[in-house]
Amino acid sequence: MSYKAEYIWIDGTEPTAKLRSKTKILADGAELPVWGFDGSSTNQAEGHASDRVLQPVFSCPDPIRGGNNVLVLCEVLNIDMTPHESNMRALLRPVAEQFEGQEPIFGIEQEYTFFDGDRPLGFPVGGFPAAQGGYYCGVGADEIFGRDVVEKHLDHCLAAGLGISGINAEVMPGQWEFQVGPLAPLEVADQLWIARWLLYRTAEDFKVSATLDPKPVKGDWNGAGAHTNFSTKAMREDYRAIVAACESLGEGSKPLDHVKNYGAGIDERLTGLHETAPWDEFSYGVSDRGASVRIPWQVEQDGKGYIEDRRPNANVDPYVVTRLIVDTCCTRLEKDGLV
Repeated sequence: MSYKAEYIWIDGTEPTAKLRSKTKILADGAELPVWGFDGSSTNQAEGHASDRVLQPVFSCPDPIRGGNNVLVLCEVLNIDMTPHESNMRALLRPVAEQFEGQEPIFGIEQEYTFFDGDRPLGFPVGGFPAAQGGYYCGVGADEIFGRDVVEKHLDHCLAAGLGISGINAEVMPGQWEFQVGPLAPLEVADQLWIARWLLYRTAEDFKVSATLDPKPVKGDWNGAGAHTNFSTKAMREDYRAIVAACESLGEGSKPLDHVKNYGAGIDERLTGLHETAPWDEFSYGVSDRGASVRIPWQVEQDGKGYIEDRRPNANVDPYVVTRLIVDTCCTRLEKDGLV
């Protein structure tokens, strides 16, 4: 007997990487081996030296094929087994290990938009739907589009054992969100990438596409983000650590250092409108969805909890956003003795 292992990796496409995958047949009980691929076809090598290596780092049941089949997330390595330059997971690993004692955890809210051909699902041919207002967390066929795909995706994520914590319809028609976490940095990023692959693969069966474009429709329509909720052990116990974390994200060059790595096209989404702060200004506030970083009202009330960085785009690399936030916030908390 044998089983199917779907090897999944992140390619070198710029400015936003794509997911790639291919299937390996393995004997029952066989360990997941390293594998290879043609990097010249994924923007990760030149043709005269095109071999690249797939190193399995996370696996879970394959909910689409079922049985003993698995999904296998891989890091991309060079043939000398060093991390490829596109391998952002390799950069997160040492930072996550350095600050592991602070017990950082994340919950990432992944927004996305369904398209039917060249128009968002629910948009009439050659026109626009009613203005935003009734779509967010709505119900009814006149306002909700794509729920069958969303429910199937949720079922697939749960069957794969991913840490999905919720779903909801978003502000624009055809726009949805799922949440991954709370989980440690590497875990939340690994699982978000697998959840994204399952989203694309599930939508494929329904003959629609899903996009992480941060501004899928120009004009007076909401963009798509990946609001990133973050806390450490100290933040979950002491409000002073909440304030210090917020302040650390606004220190010196940190706002720009983060924003320029929070996903391509971020200036199109972070305009100061549609529940965003301007991309080139930093602010934080309690219950303020127009701030760069929001402190939920119950966190202020309880005197402990987490913060929400509202700036990351839907197309952000979760390995990058978690690394930046952990490094910035945990360094400050350590400096202030709040650990």
